Amino acid sequence: MLGAGLIKIRGDRCWRELTCMDYHYETQPVPNPIAYFMHRSPWWFHQFETLVNHFIELVVPFFLFLGRRMCIIHGLLQILFQVLLIVSGNLSFLNWLTIVPSIACFDDTSLGFLFSSKRGGVKERVAQMQLKEAAGEQLPLRYGCYVRKVVNISFGLLIAYLSIPVVLNLLNSRQVMNTSFNPLRIVNTYGAFGSITKERTEVVLQGTSSLDPNDPAAVWEEYDFKCKPGNLKRRPCFITPYHYRLDWLMWFAAFQTYEQNEWIIHLAGKLLAQEEATLSLMATNPFAGRGPPRWIRGEHFKYKFSQPGGKHASEGRWWIRKRIGPYFPPVNLQGLKKFYEDRNWPYPVRD
Repeated sequence: MLGAGLIKIRGDRCWRELTCMDYHYETQPVPNPIAYFMHRSPWWFHQFETLVNHFIELVVPFFLFLGRRMCIIHGLLQILFQVLLIVSGNLSFLNWLTIVPSIACFDDTSLGFLFSSKRGGVKERVAQMQLKEAAGEQLPLRYGCYVRKVVNISFGLLIAYLSIPVVLNLLNSRQVMNTSFNPLRIVNTYGAFGSITKERTEVVLQGTSSLDPNDPAAVWEEYDFKCKPGNLKRRPCFITPYHYRLDWLMWFAAFQTYEQNEWIIHLAGKLLAQEEATLSLMATNPFAGRGPPRWIRGEHFKYKFSQPGGKHASEGRWWIRKRIGPYFPPVNLQGLKKFYEDRNWPYPVRD
């Protein structure tokens, strides 16, 4: 959490100006329906959200060193923060995993309500053990206990040693985000949303059966992905903790070029071949039940949430979009053959 907070303060100036939340809900990888409404919150609420984020990520982690009560408060705040993130966005399993280490902030006493108080139960046995320890009675240690101590200390020393470059990275003004410093990737540095995109752009894949892709009369039909914005009238999905990796990759590709994301041309080839495995990753196939498309192209659009209660929303539109231009030109299967061969990719075969 500390790394995530530091990368924000050192990164995009909107985190220091308290304006990042003005954009986050609309431009995050895969928005959900709640994000649609959260985006329209007043400016002062967005500033408050940003301040809370800084407090949770930069201040609360130090509560761990301030005694039992502050450690429990740390756990409660971190779990509540992650729940809010889960509710307001589809950030896959990330927030769910972040909750797990926070559970360690709660000791036996604070978690006692989760266990039965019946006679002979877990709570009674633990209480008896604690009474014996308080009376100075030492339970005999078995051989396995000594082995476990040696293993725990060894792993602790190993983690401490491997964490040295991670700590140095946190202290560095040129902090690196999402990096591992050893081949086993036992420890790493993390930091999300160090920069915030201010506008949402989307790549929309379209196919046509026309012989000539430049024919003004050609009818281009769109492929819908399972969760990412596309169809203006489709309600944003709610999939957390599930992760649609292809939809996330399309989000990254939208603010880069297809030359930087050659895999998207690979995807176009597989859609031209109507490969079943690839089509299973899509929400819709406009060419289902008929011949495959002859051409596929990528179009670049700017997307914005519609205004709740406004004209577009009354027409059932969750999104408003404006064409930016072509993302990649029309391609056909035959024309991609050399492209595939140069990269040693298997040439798609129509199913």
